Amino acid sequence: MSLARRFRIPSIAVVAVVVTALVAAFTAPAMAHGRPRTGPTQPVYSYANAIRESVWVDTGLDGEGNGKRDRVAADIIRPREPAAAGQKVPVIMDASPYYSCCGRGNENQVKTYDKNGKPVQFPLYYDNYFVPRGYAVVLVDLAGTNRSDGCVDVGGPSDITSAKAVIDWLNGRAKGYSSRTGGQATTASWANGSVGMIGKSWDGTIANGVAATGVAGLKTVVPISAISSWYDYYFAQGAALYDGGPDALAGDVESRNAQANCSAEQQRLRDGAPRDGDWTSAWQQRDYAADAAKVKASVFLVHGMEDLNVRTKNFGQWWDALAAHGVQRKIWLSQTGHVDPFDYRRSAWVDTLHQWFDHYLMGVDNGIDRAPMADIERTPDHWTTDAVWPAPGTAATEVRLDPGSGNGLGTLGVAPPAAGSTETYTDDPSQSETDWSAQVDQANSDKVAFTTGVLKRDLRLSGSGTVTLTATSSTTSAHLSAVLVDLGPATIRNYGGDGEGITTLNTKSCWGESTSGDSACFHDTAADTTNVNYTVFSRGWADLGHYAPSLHGVPLTPGQPYTITLRLAASDHVVPAGHRLALIVAGTDNGLIVAPDTTPTVSVDLAHSSADLPLVGGYPALIRAVGPGPVTHPVGRTLSGVRGAPRMSRLP
Repeated sequence: MSLARRFRIPSIAVVAVVVTALVAAFTAPAMAHGRPRTGPTQPVYSYANAIRESVWVDTGLDGEGNGKRDRVAADIIRPREPAAAGQKVPVIMDASPYYSCCGRGNENQVKTYDKNGKPVQFPLYYDNYFVPRGYAVVLVDLAGTNRSDGCVDVGGPSDITSAKAVIDWLNGRAKGYSSRTGGQATTASWANGSVGMIGKSWDGTIANGVAATGVAGLKTVVPISAISSWYDYYFAQGAALYDGGPDALAGDVESRNAQANCSAEQQRLRDGAPRDGDWTSAWQQRDYAADAAKVKASVFLVHGMEDLNVRTKNFGQWWDALAAHGVQRKIWLSQTGHVDPFDYRRSAWVDTLHQWFDHYLMGVDNGIDRAPMADIERTPDHWTTDAVWPAPGTAATEVRLDPGSGNGLGTLGVAPPAAGSTETYTDDPSQSETDWSAQVDQANSDKVAFTTGVLKRDLRLSGSGTVTLTATSSTTSAHLSAVLVDLGPATIRNYGGDGEGITTLNTKSCWGESTSGDSACFHDTAADTTNVNYTVFSRGWADLGHYAPSLHGVPLTPGQPYTITLRLAASDHVVPAGHRLALIVAGTDNGLIVAPDTTPTVSVDLAHSSADLPLVGGYPALIRAVGPGPVTHPVGRTLSGVRGAPRMSRLP
């Protein structure tokens, strides 16, 4: 193993010699002598001797309504040697609601403190690895959690303000104190003002939200499996994805103080998130993609393409919005579910993250900003790269839906269907996308399937697509599902398993320095794989009553047609030659959306329905793969794939 990745704690004497010899080389300003540094930061500072402290930052809010300004707790670890030499350091920051209730990482680490309240364990490896390299690490308790005042508002103004306030304090624009109440005023005289935010799930969501404020000093964010719009965490175009709302999520992370004093905020969360799926001002407050024009920080986005918790629409719309505003960005897409890259590509991840922070926080000219934009996992542990993403040559390509032989067994291709062509299904809330895919070639009444013939060439889809349906319901409500499926054998990560694509091993590896209270050693992982005959790789859901772009639903008039465009979640998938591509249209996707209050039969007008798919190579690629003539499919094959994809009701 290389010293740049893993190392043991040297003796204090050795540290002194090393620091004396190297401090000038590794703590000098990045642009010293007019030239940027090119080499990576090195572990020249003592982790054991690092400064560990806590600060409470004034947010300017009074979430509890008690007439007192809320303070949020920030636990800090920073190298002692630069401060002693009068040199300032950049900050890696993770703002989270989970530091006491639920823990972070695959091992659910929580913050720990000594008897005097001084921080001992900083969850995850950021401190162990980066502090010896000259970074400070700041872990912030979001308002209403752990040792912070205020109330949890699940991605709303309080969440974002409580994290942003710490960046303001690090840049001298906010007040900090040595205790939660009273205390001495304290400044971040040791910080150089450059901050990089990182985090998975809710943590990464806060990084997105703070970036969308345009706060000065935030140089980069690394959102992992993160939300870009909280509406799209709880709903898909009016169809509920979870039974509960944000008030339930807040209750899971609140401190005892917040539980006692934040009932008014809990009620505001309930009122602002009605279960009818309508768009409200509360969702507008929590839509960071709408404010992408304000983002000044670079963005290194990471997401699992089979994440059925924070579903991939969240990264797709955020990425597209950032691209529209020219934000410097990079992306990793894995085959996993809701999993941190530290647990599926550890060595490459730490090396890449190191380069990223060195460049954007230390000014190191290491070329990371000129490297290929996208890394994509094609098969377990096999990755490819693209210079940009979506892949070069990708075009939204219209694909038509034809009834084929009828009875719900249609064809997917380039020829338009005959006028008056229809297909009909009856919603069965007990069936899911895995059931539909396994029975794709069976004439079942609960779905309609449109498949290509066996592909003559590979067909790659890269980015987000849409499916436009003109549908008529027999009842006053109807939910629609549209899923893209690769029909053919493959070995994939078992995203439906307990580890969502990983297995945790008994061995450990170490990434940085340790102390008795904070180990740098974490359990190793390996890919959890499964052999399948189909792979669902993109999904879209909607409530037909929310057909209008305003996302305000109406009761349906039975027998009246409505046209709605379902947004397919972003992905990047190659359907190989010899496989088939399928689009399945059905009702309730069991385990992934909540059923409507009626059980409708839905008729789809195929002449006024189609899919726009993000095909690499566009229409010519489709013709080469499918062929211009009629397409057929075998009948009666029962396929197998990932079963029981998890329906997760909690974010961590």
